[in-house]
Amino acid sequence: MERAITFIDTPGHEAFTAMRARGAKVTDIAILVVAADDGVMPQTIEALNHAQAADVPIVVAVNKIDVEGANPAKIRQQLTEYNLVAEEYGGETMFVDVSAKQGQNIDQLLEAVLLTADAALDLRANPERDARGIAIEANLDKGRGATATVLIQSGTLRVGDAIVAGSSHGRVRAMLDEHGNSVPEALPSRPVQVLGLSTVPRAGDTFVVAPDDRTARQISEKREAADRQASLAKARKRISLEDLNEALAAGKVDTLNLILKGDVSGSVEALEDALLQIDVGEEVDLRIIDRGVGAITLNNINLAMASDAIIIGFNVRAEGQNAEVAEREGVEIRYYSVIYQAIEEIEQALKGMLKPEFEEVELGTAEIREIFRSSKFGNIAGSIVRSGEIRRGTRARITRNGVVVAENIEIAGLRRFKDDVTEVREGFECGINLGSFNDLQLEDLISTYEMREKPRA
Repeated sequence: MERAITFIDTPGHEAFTAMRARGAKVTDIAILVVAADDGVMPQTIEALNHAQAADVPIVVAVNKIDVEGANPAKIRQQLTEYNLVAEEYGGETMFVDVSAKQGQNIDQLLEAVLLTADAALDLRANPERDARGIAIEANLDKGRGATATVLIQSGTLRVGDAIVAGSSHGRVRAMLDEHGNSVPEALPSRPVQVLGLSTVPRAGDTFVVAPDDRTARQISEKREAADRQASLAKARKRISLEDLNEALAAGKVDTLNLILKGDVSGSVEALEDALLQIDVGEEVDLRIIDRGVGAITLNNINLAMASDAIIIGFNVRAEGQNAEVAEREGVEIRYYSVIYQAIEEIEQALKGMLKPEFEEVELGTAEIREIFRSSKFGNIAGSIVRSGEIRRGTRARITRNGVVVAENIEIAGLRRFKDDVTEVREGFECGINLGSFNDLQLEDLISTYEMREKPRA
């Protein structure tokens, strides 16, 4: 008997953690693909953690076995550290060596998935009830409007059903299968593309069939209100109450406002997740004031003008008249197609907003050996330079038996014998004039220093 398997491909980059975590929750079995020549990478471990946390059985596909330097045995050994023990080592996990490029052993992989399903899972769903499931991905299609790829988890979804997906609602106008063909109904475990939603749901939103359009709209409005509250709480990286007084005392907290637009909701969510995790301390506040799917609209540009925001376009652009308005009004739009790059540049921008930090660098110390009285210059400290160098014009402090007696004094003059000099190095003697400061004693230590800007980590 032919048995259908639905595959959900989740991206490999670590910024998609949130998406992958959900991916593991909507799947019955996780196939962990590991390259035989690369070994176990950080993303592999992360995907593995999500699958194990969701308590999902795992089948390991060891790919690229046709590549030079491939070592499938090493992969098996590495994964034993993560509680994935191959059957041939007495464990319960099925490992299949494949070559995606050559199409080698793909049948064995499918067989391993079915065997694992039979052994570890009870896969039954009632097709007679109203459908419910999960939106795996969603986007805004120019010709078709808001479309969502949904996975039916139970029940049967039919054309004409009123549905709610996250805070979006609508009536199923049409359903398309993986080949783009129209289908009248979708049974459990079937992925279909649904047309007819009012707005684009988020990846990972649950969908349910409602009795009628009115109920669907009410449910979606309630969910939207709850979402708005949650996103207001999440969009601000708040400073704690303890820090607030300091922040206010130090001057206002700088804020970087962002508007995110992307081609699919999974990317927007992953980008938002990654950006909100950038940590540059309490001085700078990152706010994501709006996010959405589809091209950059005039509304986005107006909002950016009103709130001094930067618009991030991920695989989408502002076109025609919108691009002209943005340019005319000086709204900055940054376009990206690589998520790493977007995160890196925003992090740099945030660091650029930080006020410079200064640290004190000691330049030199000198010990007072003798004090000369001069009617013209006041007291002159006959000193020997103990460390570094003493330079004219630098700031100094005087310490007596380890206690600071004077701060922020200027080295007004430096002499060696009868000559004025600009600096005196370690081991040499000199006369130091401290301007109007005359309270000197023998064995006082003069330390000179300057304030240098600290590079940000």
